[in-house]
Amino acid sequence: MGELKPRKEVTIYDLAQQLKLSPSTVSRALRNHHSVGQTTRNSVKKLAKEWGYRRNSMAANLRKKDSNTIGVLVSWIGQPFQARLISGIEEVAKEHGYNVIISQSRDSVTLEKENLKALFDSRVSGMVISLAMESQYYDHFDFLYDNETPVVFVDRTPKMGDFQRVVIDNFDAGYKATMHLIEQGCKVIGHVGGAQHQDIYNGRQLGYREALKSNNLCLDERLMVHGQELSIAEGIILTKKLLETNLPIDGIFYANDQSAASGISFLKERQIKIPEEIAVMGFNDDPICQLIDPPLSSITHPARIMGQIAAQRVLRIKEDTKLDPQTVVLGTEVVGRASSLRQ
Repeated sequence: MGELKPRKEVTIYDLAQQLKLSPSTVSRALRNHHSVGQTTRNSVKKLAKEWGYRRNSMAANLRKKDSNTIGVLVSWIGQPFQARLISGIEEVAKEHGYNVIISQSRDSVTLEKENLKALFDSRVSGMVISLAMESQYYDHFDFLYDNETPVVFVDRTPKMGDFQRVVIDNFDAGYKATMHLIEQGCKVIGHVGGAQHQDIYNGRQLGYREALKSNNLCLDERLMVHGQELSIAEGIILTKKLLETNLPIDGIFYANDQSAASGISFLKERQIKIPEEIAVMGFNDDPICQLIDPPLSSITHPARIMGQIAAQRVLRIKEDTKLDPQTVVLGTEVVGRASSLRQ
């Protein structure tokens, strides 16, 4: 390996790439963390010595000058789920004498990278992050681990790697949402899903599939349509796409409430009776559920509690940098309303 030594200053990411390990694993190996096996630790230290890796002690010392601030990076601050999430983070932060700086990616990976650096340059004590919809690769977070910045991902999280996560069981939630429609007598159920590279939407669709399969119901690929933002406009477009299949759809499970609400409006324009002809199920239990006519059935999404747990986790990591990566999984519930209740 020694002959491959780079000429530039060696970073944790160079070592990780050469050894085919995650940067966080390399960082823990260099700190003799018990979660990394002795063989891996020896390999990392050997290459680090050969390549002349030196820990950036100046940056680390600057990081230790506590700003008593938690950085929060989410997709859209104005969305009800994100607002509840931030509220939970702020509650815990205030209790412990911390402030919160909030930034939004607008679901752009480019803006996510820019705002990530801006938060880091503000010398936040730690970060709570929900990925932008466009994010599929996660190397732009590596510098946070190199500088021992506590990071907790929430809701939209990286698919792989040793990360701190706070999530819901999206498979179970998707299964329960679809089972609710089946219990109301639906036989041909469509699904309006989000970008499938995001675990949350992929999990919801897998739960939907399993519910249909376990009840021997129609599992036709034409019944599954996907958006990128699941916005109001996409909700209309995707609902129209489902109807154009000419399949005898009598139920639709939407992966968020925003698209479900616009879907209901579109169905009503087509003079389709809800729920008698098509029963509708959303996801998140946003305030819009009780404002639209008929009121929208949905799945609870404990955003505020997720924010609280994420903030608590950031503060724990700050106290113990050797804390093992952990995924906290919260449950969900069906909230039945007039858009689906036939029984």
